[in-house]
Amino acid sequence: MKRILLASVGALAMVSMANAADLPRQMVTKAPAYVAPYYNWTGFYLGINGGGGWGSSSWDSTGNIDLSGGMIGGTVGYNWQMGAWVLGLEGDVDWASIKGTTNVPGCFAGGCATENTWLGTARGRVGYAFDRFMPYITGGAAFGGVDANHAGFTGQSSTQVGWVAGVGLEFAVVNNVTAKVEYLHYDLGSFTCGLNCGNGFVNDTVSFNADVIRGGLNLRF
Repeated sequence: MKRILLASVGALAMVSMANAADLPRQMVTKAPAYVAPYYNWTGFYLGINGGGGWGSSSWDSTGNIDLSGGMIGGTVGYNWQMGAWVLGLEGDVDWASIKGTTNVPGCFAGGCATENTWLGTARGRVGYAFDRFMPYITGGAAFGGVDANHAGFTGQSSTQVGWVAGVGLEFAVVNNVTAKVEYLHYDLGSFTCGLNCGNGFVNDTVSFNADVIRGGLNLRF
């Protein structure tokens, strides 16, 4: 009887093993590694900017005046991304105080001074995106207020139109906030101050140009 039971158990075990061998093997697969999507620069943005500048103003009657000072203001723009290339339009308006004074002969009692009091730009940008980092070049039109003063005389204030060009680097801090640093050179041309500047030159002209390094933060929408 025991032999019969043992034989039965053995037969059942062999059948079970055979059935298990016939079952299809289950493939063990690993989940694919997560790859973060590349940053997309397309869209509108608003921001703030600020920095410092240095430059030169030339008067016919006095020669060059060295300038320095700072600026702060707001920015608005839009980017279109096509592959790694990013094309954009950007505008800004800044309060500025980039100024200088000279005391050369003829500029008595307080000297002759030039000051850029505000600056606006309307620029195109061309950038190349390395995911969240984007170096760019930029250029366009510049607008600004320039004051020329000689102590004791009325002086002259003029709203000038010129040009601006520069380079920069922008990077994404988080998905909707970017930071940038940029260098700009701008030239606001010249205007006639004449006898208002008090040096006896009816056609005394005053020119203005400057270089700026500034940083900024943009909020993207």
